[in-house]
Amino acid sequence: MGGFESSCQINGQGIRLDLVAATQHDQRVDEDYAQLREIGLATAREGMRWHLIDRGRRMDFSSVLPMIEAAERHGIQLLWNLCHYGWPEDVSLYTTGFVERFARFCGAAARLLSDHSDAVPYYVPINEISFFAWAAGEVGYIYPHGHGRGHEIKKQLVRATIAGMEAIWEVDPRARMIQVDPLIHVIPPRGRPDLARAAADQRARQFEAWDMLAGGLDPALGGHPRYLDIIGVNFYHANEWEYPDQRLRWEDTPRDRRWVPLRYLLSEVYDRYDRPMILSETSHFGSGRGRWIREVADEVQHARAMGVPMEGICIYPIIDRPDWDDQGHWHNSGLWDLRLDATNQLERVLCEEYAGELRMAMTQGPP
Repeated sequence: MGGFESSCQINGQGIRLDLVAATQHDQRVDEDYAQLREIGLATAREGMRWHLIDRGRRMDFSSVLPMIEAAERHGIQLLWNLCHYGWPEDVSLYTTGFVERFARFCGAAARLLSDHSDAVPYYVPINEISFFAWAAGEVGYIYPHGHGRGHEIKKQLVRATIAGMEAIWEVDPRARMIQVDPLIHVIPPRGRPDLARAAADQRARQFEAWDMLAGGLDPALGGHPRYLDIIGVNFYHANEWEYPDQRLRWEDTPRDRRWVPLRYLLSEVYDRYDRPMILSETSHFGSGRGRWIREVADEVQHARAMGVPMEGICIYPIIDRPDWDDQGHWHNSGLWDLRLDATNQLERVLCEEYAGELRMAMTQGPP
């Protein structure tokens, strides 16, 4: 699968981001989908930008219709993010109004899609509840720049996710839901057994949102097993670290022996929840992209051989993206890099090494 970056939060500088517009994907969606099909991909993660659509008294889906129409032309299945860290500025994240507005938006989105297609729709109601809560409520990285309120925001996002799913199912009971969060591994530093508990607690927090949705944690939120339909896990090279924040270096040879192969982390999530899974985000940057996707594909194949029902891998981002805090810095992390041409258009330039490894991964047999 290919994932188009759709985050639209207000960053630490008070700037509203819009990565769909910043990458010109909104202008070039037809070309982008055509390139997906040329490389052999037929599924994409997309974002409905809630802050653009929800006008209070009405919904304006003009930013979404070109994606729907282009997907129909090119035979692309879409998995829709409905809240990617951004929401309308006239509603507070901390109020019941946030939950109510999100449910209304979700219902309207479901009606839009049901009017345009008979296909079973797929939704990610709120992307990365755990990271969202940490960034917005614990460390003040994104709006509303809270500190020490991460758990409070996590519960609020779970409430909104449940309300949004119910609003969607009221329109289309067939809809499938993907609950996406980062997959991490945290260990104490060498020689610091006194930090073992803190590392274990930090690691365990990755499961809280899924547990809340399933009803096993804080049942007053209204969780139930039906709210865990498909689990999406996001995994990058920085997702394993020493407590509190010293990254284990995936790129080193030999690699740190404490690095846990992805197959075992995937198996742990499946053993805990017994749900179908996708690797909903993964990529690397620069010259390491080919090596990364080769290893990830191999690990997913091993996980499947272990009985983990991995249903797909999403290259995210599929086209490059600028940095959240420095819009002039590009990560070179996509299958296509973006280069400004003489007409001020962002030309899509295929990373041949990455593409070659991806083609091999897509035809790879069992381990």
